[in-house]
Formats: sequence, structure tokens, C-alpha cells
Amino acid sequence: MERQHFRPLRNIWYGIIHRTTNPATEAYSKYGGRGITVCERWHSFDNFYEDMFASYIPGLSIDRIDNNSGYSPENCRWATDKEQSNNRRTNRIFCIDGVSKTLAAWIEEYGAKSSTVRQRLYVYGWSITESLTGKRS
Repeated sequence: MERQHFRPLRNIWYGIIHRTTNPATEAYSKYGGRGITVCERWHSFDNFYEDMFASYIPGLSIDRIDNNSGYSPENCRWATDKEQSNNRRTNRIFCIDGVSKTLAAWIEEYGAKSSTVRQRLYVYGWSITESLTGKRS
């Protein structure tokens, strides 16, 4: 095993085991308490390491692709903080021309100012397209 990555990966592994199995931890209600599990294979750190080390980049965190499914090689990837933020189950998803994205992703794509878009959308009740473009239909 690559020594420089052993400790960070062990800490990540421990975190997913802890928050899915230990009701005494603060995060348990958001994970184990709502049915998020860790696949049997990953109950061993060596297996977790074998599955995830090749794609690991220091500074990234483990992310579940489907937030309603558990931790497994098929459902996990390494993600930036920004990617993590756009993959939260509490995000509101907006659809424009058949494409669904989080509000933050739409704001970035349109190059709009976040506070302006949010005010138009939530205070003035504009549509998502109107809020992003500033053009009322």
C-alpha cells in the first residue's frame, strides 16, 4: 500500500463506517438512521482501499452518486467540495428545456449573480429562466 495515502483513506473509511453504524454519532441520523449502509465488502478497510485507491486524489472526499443508496464501489466516487454541494439530497432541482440541475449549477452556467437570481426566484416569484436571464416573459 502507498504509505502517503494510507492514513487519509483509513480516516475516510472509518468515517463512513462510523456514520452508518453508530447511533451515538451526530451524523448517524443523516446516514445509518435513514437506511444508508456500507456494502459487506467495505466492512474491511483493505477491500475499501483496493477498490478506491486507484482513483483517489488527495483533497477529494467520498461521494455517493445516488444519495439514497449506500456506500459501495458502484455508487461511490471521489468528488470536490463543489461536486459534493451539487449532489446533496436537500438541493432543489430545476428543469430547463428537459435538463435538470441544481440552482447553483444553473447560476454558474448562466454566469448570473447568485443573490440576484435567488431574490428573483424566491422573493419575486419569477420562473427559473426569468430569474437567470433577468428577462420577464
